[in-house]
Amino acid sequence: MNRLLTHRCSFMMLCFALLLSASPAHAQSVTQHSLDTVWIAVAAALVFFMQAGFALLESGMARSKNAINVIMKNYADVCLGSLVFCLVGFGLMFGANPTGFVGTDHFWLNPDDEWDWSVVLFQTMFAATAATIASGTMAERTRFGGYLIGACLVMGVLYPVFGSWVWGSAFSGSGWLAQLGFIDFAGSTVVHSLGAWVALAGALVVGPRIGRFAPDGTPRNIAGHNSSYVAMGGFILWLGWFGFNGGSTLAADVAIGLINLNTHLSACAGAAGALLACRITGVKVQVAHVINGSLGGLVGITAGCATMDPLFAIITGFIAGIVVVLGAGLLLRLKVDDVVGAIPVHGFAGAWGTLAAGLFYRGDLFSLDLFVVQLTGVLVCFVWAFIGALIIYGGINVISPLRAETLHEQRGLDITEHGEIGYPEFANNKVYNSRTLEVMES
Repeated sequence: MNRLLTHRCSFMMLCFALLLSASPAHAQSVTQHSLDTVWIAVAAALVFFMQAGFALLESGMARSKNAINVIMKNYADVCLGSLVFCLVGFGLMFGANPTGFVGTDHFWLNPDDEWDWSVVLFQTMFAATAATIASGTMAERTRFGGYLIGACLVMGVLYPVFGSWVWGSAFSGSGWLAQLGFIDFAGSTVVHSLGAWVALAGALVVGPRIGRFAPDGTPRNIAGHNSSYVAMGGFILWLGWFGFNGGSTLAADVAIGLINLNTHLSACAGAAGALLACRITGVKVQVAHVINGSLGGLVGITAGCATMDPLFAIITGFIAGIVVVLGAGLLLRLKVDDVVGAIPVHGFAGAWGTLAAGLFYRGDLFSLDLFVVQLTGVLVCFVWAFIGALIIYGGINVISPLRAETLHEQRGLDITEHGEIGYPEFANNKVYNSRTLEVMES
C-alpha cells in the first residue's frame, strides 16, 4: 500500500515538474489567444444586437402602417447579406491583397486556422451594419424584394471592395488607402459613411414619400408612430457600440478601456451638441434630435476612438451632434427625404469624425499631411459608394420598379408587401381586410 502511494506521489511530482518546465511564454500565448477569441465573440454578439436597435429605431420613426415592413427589411438583410459576405465579400475585403485594391483569396469560408473564424464572424457583423443603414432612409416607399437585392450587392461587393482599400489584408498585402496612412480604426467612413452614401443614392432613386414636400417645396412633418421604440433603439445601438469599437482591437487588450470611454463620452457630447444646435436654430427639441445627436457622436468617434485623448473625443462628439441637426436641415432644403436621419448621422457625422481622427491624432495633433490623407479617404468613399449605389439601385429599378405603387404606399407596405399589419386591433376593417388585399394584388 505504501509502495503504491509512493508511486502515485512520484507520478504527480513528475507531472508537476513537466508543467513547471513548460515554456511560460507558450502557456501565456495560449491563454491570451483564448481570451482574444472570447472577447471577439462577445463583441460580435454586441454588434449583432445593434440590428435590434436599428429595427426599433427605424420602425418607431416610421408610421404604424409600415412597421412590419421596416422590421422585415432589417431582419432579412442581415440574414441574406451575411451569407453573401461570408462566401464572397470576406475574400474581397480581407483576402491576400497584392495590388492594394481587392482581396484575391479566402472565398467560400476557406480559413487558414481557427482564429480566422473569429475574424469572419466579427467582420460579418460590420458588413451587416453598413448594409442596413439604407433601410431607414428608404423606408415607407421601397419594395421589399428590390431593397434586399441592393443590400446583398452592398455586402457582397460595394462594402468589401472599399474596405479592402482601408483594412485589407488580414493575410498579406495592404490596401492603398492604408498605405497612405489613412486612419479609420472601427469604421466611421468604411462602415458608416459608406452606408449613408448608399442610402443617399437610394433616396434619390426612389424619391420622397407622398406628401413629404408641398408643391412649393416646403417640407411637411410626417411623424413616426412610436417614440419609445426610437429611444429604446438608441440605447441598444449605444450598448452595441462598445462591442463595435472595443471589439475592433481584435484582442482582449488594455486599450479597450480608453476606446470605450471615448465612445461613451462622444455619444454624450453628441446629444449636448444636438441640444445646442436645436436651441440656436430654433428647432423644437424632439426625441429624434437628441437620440440622433448621440448616435452622431458614436459614429464620429468610431474612426479615432483608439488614437484620441478623451477631451478630444468630447469635442469630436459635440461637433458631430451639431452636424447631425444642421445636416438634417440641409437635406430638407435639398428635398431629400430621409425618414430616420441616417444620412446626417452616419454620413455627415462619419465624415467629420474621420477628419477629426486626423486632426486630434495623439502625438501628432493638427497635422496638415494627415488631414489631407483623411480628406482623401472621405472623398474616395463618397465617390465609390454613391456612384456604385446609384448603379445598383438604378439597375434594380430598370428591371423592376424599386418604388412601391402609389396606392400601396398610401395603404402601407405592411399589408401590400407582407399581407399583415403591425397593429391589427386598431385597424379599420373597411380599409384592411382580405378583400382589399385581393383587389390590390390583382
